[in-house]
Amino acid sequence: MEEIKLGLEVKDRVTDFKGIAIGRTTYMQGCNRILVQQKVDKEGNIPEAISFDEPDLEVIGDGVLPKPEKSGGPRPFASKRT
Repeated sequence: MEEIKLGLEVKDRVTDFKGIAIGRTTYMQGCNRILVQQKVDKEGNIPEAISFDEPDLEVIGDGVLPKPEKSGGPRPFASKRT
């Protein structure tokens, strides 16, 4: 099974609960739980996040993963002025 990346939109196969994966807990026995947060409701209330067993979740969207940015990045050597 592939590890669920935080920030992806997920759905619990058992309850159909949908939200963004915001946290991960790994227990000594090897059980992984993912904390899932729903969006703010129409009244502006933030619903409580709920934890699910990772194998019960499926990825349904890109969620809030950061978009890759183009950057020059570090250079392996100093550039020279010509």
